[in-house]
Amino acid sequence: MLSPSAQKVQNALNQFGVTLHVVELPASTRTAVEAAAAVGCTVGQIAKSLIFKSQSGKAVLVIASGPNRVNEKQIGERLGEPIGKADADFVRAQTGFVIGGVPPVGHANPLETFVDEDLLQYEVIWAAAGTPNAVFELTPDVLVKIAPGHVISVK
Repeated sequence: MLSPSAQKVQNALNQFGVTLHVVELPASTRTAVEAAAAVGCTVGQIAKSLIFKSQSGKAVLVIASGPNRVNEKQIGERLGEPIGKADADFVRAQTGFVIGGVPPVGHANPLETFVDEDLLQYEVIWAAAGTPNAVFELTPDVLVKIAPGHVISVK
């Protein structure tokens, strides 16, 4: 049985008509490095969901490959306004999830989304699923389907 937050992600995934399964692990998956170790993949295969706050107060989701550092200036230029890091309260209010467990789907509010093109090189990737120890496996094609947004270089 999944925790309530992980179940919320599983329910969201089910609505897309794809067969994806949330798993809760005994080890932490809060960081990309921890997640990769827990599931046995490379750090690059971790699709980390990062929330930024635009100057006008809009939530922006960047789904980045694990080792990549997001170029906030570049994302801001694509968005048409500067972005900055969001605090924990903003992330929770906009997504319904805590930092370290933010999934690419199932958010409390619609989010402007950018997907890291580096994720497309992998056959399989892993994403957070609502808690700091819940994840699910998917393909990059499915990610782009369930988290539609701009596929760009985020570095």
